[in-house]
Amino acid sequence: MKGSEQDDAEDTVQIMVKVCPMKAADAFAPDISIAITCWRMDRELPRTLWSLSRTFQQGAEDLTWEIIVVDNGSDNLPIPPIMEPVPRILAARHPAPSPVGAINEALAMARGRIVGAWIDGARLASPYLLATVARAAKAHPAPVIAVPNRQFGLERQATSARRGYDRATEDALLQTAGWPDPSADLFAVSWPEELSPTAPMLETNALFLHRDTWAALDGYDPAFTEPGGGMCNPDMLNRAVNHPGTQFIRLSGVATFHQIHGGTSTSDEAQAIRMVKEATRTYAALRGHPPRKQHARGWVFDAATGVIDRS
Repeated sequence: MKGSEQDDAEDTVQIMVKVCPMKAADAFAPDISIAITCWRMDRELPRTLWSLSRTFQQGAEDLTWEIIVVDNGSDNLPIPPIMEPVPRILAARHPAPSPVGAINEALAMARGRIVGAWIDGARLASPYLLATVARAAKAHPAPVIAVPNRQFGLERQATSARRGYDRATEDALLQTAGWPDPSADLFAVSWPEELSPTAPMLETNALFLHRDTWAALDGYDPAFTEPGGGMCNPDMLNRAVNHPGTQFIRLSGVATFHQIHGGTSTSDEAQAIRMVKEATRTYAALRGHPPRKQHARGWVFDAATGVIDRS
């Protein structure tokens, strides 16, 4: 089989993978799948992957998980650290300025019962994240698990970059915190995007849903074609929270931590403002209203105690 015939066959396989549920004959069905997309993150992605390794993740001895990375058009595929589980790293079939296509490719390959989307490959996980997700997922048959977002540094990175915060500053900061040891205090060297576990939330970089919910929602909307995806991530969270039968579950005591890397909304304040305005206009044109934060309190799962607050 050659040329266009082979391309057509591969496209057919990709479509089948996206719409068909996992079959019992699959050799390995992990408890959790993590789908990641990245672009030119040779410095950042290996740290992100290490934070999801068995060495770094704590309290997860009884869990199995897989990591699927789809690179969105870098000159070379990123090289992962030596770790377990071994990440599966592939090149996007159709790289584009938006990460939507790449993250949907990664989601289509996920085999876990619970599937997490990591649309920004520059975010480290806190050490008890996967254990907390697994416990929280047991509280409801269709959970929408939203992990809080934090950024390294003492303020929003788009602002701190104007004051000289850069990769070298961040490298020193992480070393001071004790990285890459799982005992590193990442909270002490980071700034919260949400002021409290129940504060209004625009988006989460680590969104965990049941695989059936991902299938029902058909992943991220490819209409978000802007560089960086615009408001595709807030849109995904909003659709998941409002999907019939789901339950919004916020996590407390764990987070993802953003590394500075020249991203569309975190590396330059003026650029961030322009990006947000443009993305808001695009979102309003698609949905008929501007993007809205999730004000619903939902349930709150405390990673430290294992207690879920349904009040």
